Amino acid sequence: MIQTKVPEGVKLKSIFHPSDFSEASEIAFAHALKIALVAGAKLTMFHVAATPSVEWQDFPGVRDTLERWRLIPKGSPKSAVPQLGIEVTKKITLSKDPVKTCLRFLERNSTDLIVLAVHQQAGRMRWLEKSVGKPVALRAGQITLFIPHGVEGFISRQDGSVSLRNILIPVTSKPRPQPGVEAAARLIRNLQLPAGMVTLLHVGPDSGMPSLSLPRNNDWAWKRVAKLGEPSDTILQTATELRADLIVMTTDGADGFLGALHGTTSERVLRKARCPLANLPVGSMLG
Repeated sequence: MIQTKVPEGVKLKSIFHPSDFSEASEIAFAHALKIALVAGAKLTMFHVAATPSVEWQDFPGVRDTLERWRLIPKGSPKSAVPQLGIEVTKKITLSKDPVKTCLRFLERNSTDLIVLAVHQQAGRMRWLEKSVGKPVALRAGQITLFIPHGVEGFISRQDGSVSLRNILIPVTSKPRPQPGVEAAARLIRNLQLPAGMVTLLHVGPDSGMPSLSLPRNNDWAWKRVAKLGEPSDTILQTATELRADLIVMTTDGADGFLGALHGTTSERVLRKARCPLANLPVGSMLG
């Protein structure tokens, strides 16, 4: 296989983080904030409240977090945040249906990355219910980073440090795996990560491993592995063996960040994953 340089791709400009003010959402917020910082992106924090009792101070404190991460001095004014190259907006909307409300927001406001926490217990993954109304049209390259409840992820809430050393990318001919490779390469570059390992896992015979263009001239190693077995179980087992910090998967279709995931191997993996999962729908992408 000829290795060629992966293109830079579209710059990450906008991040959407829906929060339910749970501890898991605080972990997702830390990931959203850190990625916004390294990308110089706009971060929208969004909460859907059932009653008017919710107040702005219920959101995770952006300045408190940045002070704890020693990026701004203690007691800094609001003006210190945009000086770091990011814009943070907090929005509260009254509704009894947070999923549909968030989807309506995304219909009107394009975003490049969605970061959210999900419950994995049976019946509690409400973000993944199929009856969420009109699908959200995706721009090419939009990624959703799911943080399972009970998982700390690869961004420290305490100091903002990044502990991302092992990335697992399941690959198959359909859906196209190349966008997942490019997304992982952009993440490695944007987070300025030290040396690590990306494992490209094909569940099937070695002869079925798809041809991929891999990055060159970086400190990360890219390893191809083929295993036989049921796809979701094999992916989860491999993630455990590798102590993966992140799983990156692609799905077909242009049904939005929820619809494209529903009923796929990505969803089955997410239901049991013990690390964050980044999902990239590729059906609407060119190339």
